[in-house]
Amino acid sequence: MVGYFAITINPITVNAKPFSNNIKRKLSRVSTLNEQDKTYNMAAYLIAQLGKNYNNGASQRISGKELLGLAIRQIQQLQYLVGGMVIFLEASNKEKLLSFYHENDFQQFDTRLADSSKGEPHELIQLLKLF
Repeated sequence: MVGYFAITINPITVNAKPFSNNIKRKLSRVSTLNEQDKTYNMAAYLIAQLGKNYNNGASQRISGKELLGLAIRQIQQLQYLVGGMVIFLEASNKEKLLSFYHENDFQQFDTRLADSSKGEPHELIQLLKLF
C-alpha cells in the first residue's frame, strides 16, 4: 500500500464573505443561505483522511498530487451518481500543507479548534473546492 484516503459526506457551514460572486452563485445552487450571518449550509464530500505510506520507500511510488487526484476522481464518480459539487477537507495549520492544497485549487473558508490525541486543542484550516 502506497497511500490511502477516506471519503464521507458531512454537513458544513461556509462563510460567504471571502468568496467571489461566481463562487457564491455556485454555492447557492447546493445550499441554504442564512441571510443573518451570510453563511451557506450544505452537505459536502469530505476527504476525511489522505496519507502516504513512508515505509520502505513506498512514498516515492506516488506523489501527494497523484493521491489527491485519485480521491477527487472517486468523488467525481460519486457526484455523477448522486450529485453535489463541493469537496472539503481540514488540514493542520502548516505552510507546506496549506500550499499543497492551494496549489490544487482548494480555498480556505474557515478554521476550527479540534482536540489532539493529547487532549490539547489545535487549529484546523477548513478548505473547499467546487466542481
